[in-house]
Amino acid sequence: MSGPSPIYLDHAATTPLAPEVVAVMQAVLADPMLCANPASATHAAGRRAAARVASAREAIARVVGASPGEIVFTSGATESDNLAVLGVARASAWRGRHLVSSRTEHRAVLDALEQLEREGFSVTRLDPGPDGRVDPDALAGALREDTVLVSLMHVNNETGAVNDIAALGALCRDAGIPFHVDAAQSIGKLPIDFHALPVDLLSINAHKVHGPKGIGALVLTPAARRRIEPLLFGGGQEGGLRPGTLATHQVVGMARALVLAEQCRETEYARLQGLRLAFREALATAGGVLCNSPLDAHGSPWILNVSFEGVVGESLRLALEGMAVSGGSACNSASGEGSYVLRALGRSDLLAEAALRFSFGRDTDEALLARAAVEVRAALRRLRRMAPIASAPPVVHADRASG
Repeated sequence: MSGPSPIYLDHAATTPLAPEVVAVMQAVLADPMLCANPASATHAAGRRAAARVASAREAIARVVGASPGEIVFTSGATESDNLAVLGVARASAWRGRHLVSSRTEHRAVLDALEQLEREGFSVTRLDPGPDGRVDPDALAGALREDTVLVSLMHVNNETGAVNDIAALGALCRDAGIPFHVDAAQSIGKLPIDFHALPVDLLSINAHKVHGPKGIGALVLTPAARRRIEPLLFGGGQEGGLRPGTLATHQVVGMARALVLAEQCRETEYARLQGLRLAFREALATAGGVLCNSPLDAHGSPWILNVSFEGVVGESLRLALEGMAVSGGSACNSASGEGSYVLRALGRSDLLAEAALRFSFGRDTDEALLARAAVEVRAALRRLRRMAPIASAPPVVHADRASG
């Protein structure tokens, strides 16, 4: 007799493959005529693989509101972020060497910016507001004549805070400065219309929306393509901007995943918004539970980040070892350090380290979250009884649950 299903609440790190995505990828892998290199145009097998890639590119373009020629495939959002930030900055160095971002970006952007500083660029890192969002007025005050790129994420990968990319992008567009948006946590979840938004470069991937790992894209306008240089060389694929043989099955899988996500986006938003609020209330009954995520329209219903008073974060994570949750970004979880995102929002080191990010997907339901709440509350009772810890008092804006 099988036991209860595993409690998987780490969808912001990666999602399980949707059955429909598995099926379409298996069909490509099993077809001998699709084993060819899509760049091999001299024979029928290569042309057939190229046709599947072209069809997938068109499907992805429709989901994001772009043209097929504006889609450049990469290995994922990390590579897309690096290509956008490093590629635009280096190609524009003759115009200026100043960039603007925020302190709560994904490491794919922050580390790229640090590399550019070693190359002689200067970076202004904006502090987010109490709700974790970047204030357009703060961005306006940071822009300079020598600013060559602004890079800000759409949805924060740790707190779920949603930036107003339309307002932020409008400032950049008026100043003639390219605007890059990391949309890894918003693609297929929030409405995105690339042609309607004042965005020049958009990083997306597949594995946050039940698609395969190892595939993503950088969406960029024709003007942005003229102001960017490649990071890789050889082969000439993707217009020379990202050479390398495309994996047909991954490209097709990404397209299927994004189409499926778009089809259920509105219903999933409403469903998860309700589940997230109920889950937060269930956790709050344990006491000393401080919400780090905006719970209104300024927060993504796919993410709930909370800090727990009176416990050591490492002990809590060990007590919940059978539950798939994270202490923050998957890219930083191995460090054991408190979240730099939460510390930037005013959390003490103790509360930042004692935080958990619960993130949801299409397989998250009420019963699963009820089980998770029971396990978390039980772990908190045990740990607080065994080794009570006096948490530092939160700052005034710490609990964002009323937002």
